[in-house]
Amino acid sequence: MLEQEFVTMEIGKTKHIALVAHDGKKQELVDWCDRNKEILKGHFLCGTGTTAKLIAEKTGLPVKGFCSGPLGGDQQIGAKIVEGQIDFMIFLWDPLEAQPHDPDVKALLRIAVVYDIPIANNLATADFMLHSRFMSEPYARKIENFNLTIQQRVERMK
Repeated sequence: MLEQEFVTMEIGKTKHIALVAHDGKKQELVDWCDRNKEILKGHFLCGTGTTAKLIAEKTGLPVKGFCSGPLGGDQQIGAKIVEGQIDFMIFLWDPLEAQPHDPDVKALLRIAVVYDIPIANNLATADFMLHSRFMSEPYARKIENFNLTIQQRVERMK
């Protein structure tokens, strides 16, 4: 495995979906989850603090809640992505509102891209993802083999 340029990870039929929304987008995400709860109820849902609580209360869907985003929830979700425990993310961020925890937001988006996690940052993309044929079947994603990259960098430094 160390010699391969990419590592393949499979997203199973049951998806692990992270649900995140900035304050100005929370109601949009709650409404979207409510409209799509028949599909979502077949998957594992998690989210940052207030967002997870609102979705669970308003839709009846079980949503595992982490800390609020500014209090580390973004980082908790990022860690779950690294551990292979999140398959894709719906993250409705507010492009018109400055966020005090913007570095955390950027770190979460960055780690999702590094680990080839599909990300929806708006409702149109979320709809496309949720209604994709890949929602009901396994999907193999390719991740750069960072162990190989690190080994190559060490070799070049010698």
